[in-house]
Amino acid sequence: MKSSLQKLQKILKLEADRGYDNRAVLGGLEKILPGWEAEARSEGITENLTQIVTTHLRDYGRLSPTSRAETLNGLWQRIQGEADISLPPLPGLGPEGDLSLKTNEAARETRGVTPKPEHVSGRADSREPSPASQTVQTPTVKTPSQVGTPAALNASITVLPGVGSRHAQTLKRLHLSTLGDMLYYFPRRYDDYTQLKPINRLFFGEEVTVIAMVQSVNLRPIRHGQAQIVEVVVNDGSGALRVTWFNQPWIGKRLQNGTPVVLSGKIDQYLGRLVMNNPEVEPLDQQNLHTNRIVPVYSLTENITQRWLRKQMYQVVTYWAPRIPDHLPDSIRKAANLLDLPAALLQVHFPDSMEKLRAARQRLAFDEIFFLQLGVLRQKHTWQNRKARTFTVPNEWLERQIDCLPFSLTAAQKRVLTDVRSDLASGHPMNRLLQGDVGSGKTVIAALAVAVLARQGVQSALLAPTSILADQHYQNMLNLLSTDLSQVEAAPAVLNPDEIALLIGATPEADKKVIREKLANGDIKLIIGTHALIEDPIIFADLQLVIVDEQHRFGVEQRATLRSKGDNPHLLVMTATPIPRSLALTIYGDLDLSVMDEMPPGRQAVETHVLFPRERERAYSLIRGQLKEGRQAFIVYPLIEENGLEENQEVGRGAVEEYTRLQKEVFPDYRLGLLHGRMKADEKETVMTLFRNREVHVLVSTTVVEVGVDFPNATVMLVEGANRFGLSQLHQLRGRVGRGQDKAYCLLIPETPDLVENERLAAMAETTDGFVLAERDLEQRGPGDFLGTRQSGYRSDLRMASLTDVRLIEKARQQAQGLFAADPDLTLPENQLLSQVLQNYWGSGNEITTKGDIS
Repeated sequence: MKSSLQKLQKILKLEADRGYDNRAVLGGLEKILPGWEAEARSEGITENLTQIVTTHLRDYGRLSPTSRAETLNGLWQRIQGEADISLPPLPGLGPEGDLSLKTNEAARETRGVTPKPEHVSGRADSREPSPASQTVQTPTVKTPSQVGTPAALNASITVLPGVGSRHAQTLKRLHLSTLGDMLYYFPRRYDDYTQLKPINRLFFGEEVTVIAMVQSVNLRPIRHGQAQIVEVVVNDGSGALRVTWFNQPWIGKRLQNGTPVVLSGKIDQYLGRLVMNNPEVEPLDQQNLHTNRIVPVYSLTENITQRWLRKQMYQVVTYWAPRIPDHLPDSIRKAANLLDLPAALLQVHFPDSMEKLRAARQRLAFDEIFFLQLGVLRQKHTWQNRKARTFTVPNEWLERQIDCLPFSLTAAQKRVLTDVRSDLASGHPMNRLLQGDVGSGKTVIAALAVAVLARQGVQSALLAPTSILADQHYQNMLNLLSTDLSQVEAAPAVLNPDEIALLIGATPEADKKVIREKLANGDIKLIIGTHALIEDPIIFADLQLVIVDEQHRFGVEQRATLRSKGDNPHLLVMTATPIPRSLALTIYGDLDLSVMDEMPPGRQAVETHVLFPRERERAYSLIRGQLKEGRQAFIVYPLIEENGLEENQEVGRGAVEEYTRLQKEVFPDYRLGLLHGRMKADEKETVMTLFRNREVHVLVSTTVVEVGVDFPNATVMLVEGANRFGLSQLHQLRGRVGRGQDKAYCLLIPETPDLVENERLAAMAETTDGFVLAERDLEQRGPGDFLGTRQSGYRSDLRMASLTDVRLIEKARQQAQGLFAADPDLTLPENQLLSQVLQNYWGSGNEITTKGDIS
């Protein structure tokens, strides 16, 4: 025996004799690793064994005595395999003492023992005279005794038999580096081959399993000998079936006449006869991993086959899943009627039935939503525990301000205003999300919140995503807080015009300097701007309110940066993108939510039509008619410049080329303007000013007009390539028209005629309710459009859960709220493991409380 293995054997024996107290070596077994690794490599010990020893002993001290015993027995077995010797068993272990898949199987193989499946049961059709085939069944799960997740799951996948460095590099492309990665690498779909039928009862199109005897095997060359077809005829006594495989000659060499086999696949038809093409095949006397069961199908990469990966997954899952401790407390698991985690992991990879698969997916999906809920609840709890300045105003004063507005507040606006007043007076920082459809009057709520703070002489900041929108907010705030109100003797101006400032990228440097100075000394009470508010070295004298418009355009870090310029300021974030209820409960669960679901009186619904590309001239005619009446129009394109325009194809239309064509050929008697994201800020501002002053009649644009801009005289929104947009985007674009008293139209033209029936476009024509459209958009396109850059601070990589499953979300939220109310810091003994897993899910340290807007 090599010296390094001999030393390791002695240490392990001593440690076992001491009862696994981690004192066989001074300071713990991990102290031997630096010297042992060097000696082992110098003696040519295999890299697999070296990695197993270092992985297991490095975390040995953190394990329970039972887990330590399992760990050392695994190493003990591997030493015997490596040295080709037989040693007496270590003391204090039961019959199932071996730990590592590779150590267990490699030791057996070295000694000439063939591993056998742990759990095998028969499955046969009662009508089938052939002997029953052996089918892999999920092992019985026993609740593990470990306190924490086994450290060996951090071991490299190279510890698996047959997985070397080349395979490891390939699997890395699938993000599979450790045994733990494999355990949570879920199938992308399943093939149900549980329907076992005799050949004479097969039907075209079925996915079935057939047990039969090989009657003949024929390999036939095709393509001038460059490929081969394997043709096999099988017979089960009830009939014969022809089975073919394309260019897989090894199958023909493996199958012999008279061999019983299990075939699983789809029944096809050729020349009037039923056949099977490229089915999965296994010998009858072998465990069925690829046939006669619900077979998992995993995502692959180059040089990896489904059968090979499925075999590796089976090794890992069936051994390690039963050894995974369940982090959910029993009380929550029982209340939510969930499988335990080991059973869920086993069943999601190799399900015994569709019912068990559904239960497994439900459990794993619950975990994802539950972790998400705990994270946002903890963040909300942390924020609510902070102190903030209180701001109150007499009812009479606020009523005078409201009476002086040029319009009456809707019931929804009054309700939201009550929420905001309550937050400002609570003594804790407001953290409220205000969502309201396009034109529902969110800006007025923001202005009244600023007014409440301005009455006490403190500062507010309003962050907008674009210069255009920032300038629009600036004009609105001047009207609402200074100019108009100053003319009313009963309610003098809340702010003077020079106490409101605009700071954008195009602001001259000299003006920026003055603004910075006035913010620092407190002369400016309300600053409105874009990213310049964050990027410039701005110091506030007393910032107490931060308002973020179109909040999904900003990352959590950007909001936190602006908020950090004050002392726990109040935060009001606004969006015109209606957020589905399920997202409001999860992704935005840390924010208090106010919904403005009522439109101001007199606001007309925009008439929406989906047109075929050949009907484009109808759209142009409608626009000409509106222009003759003094109205204006938008024509929006998905691209700035053409991309992939080919002959006879209506694809890739770009705003730049189309602007030239429209001006020359379609609207020569009117003035057109061009707006897109590559233009300089002053160029954009010039075009928007001309459009606002009605000197430009048609604005040809990209989606830069999507957010917030207000032009009451615009009555037509024509969207080209409408199939490229999500419902939320289309709804935002539609909201740019119909803001005045005149009837407005939204015309949607997809790129090809067959896209006219596109689900999103049909939904736009059916309803103008933004919340209905938001729910459909979430179902069709996922949460990306709603998350924006918020996902930089929130987990959005849900693998099992769907953010459209409101019932599951409410169940997880209810359990999370109950747990959080009883043990917010997860310090109770039964919640210790959950606390560890939660930290791993959100990141190390205290990242869970700093990923959001908290700074």
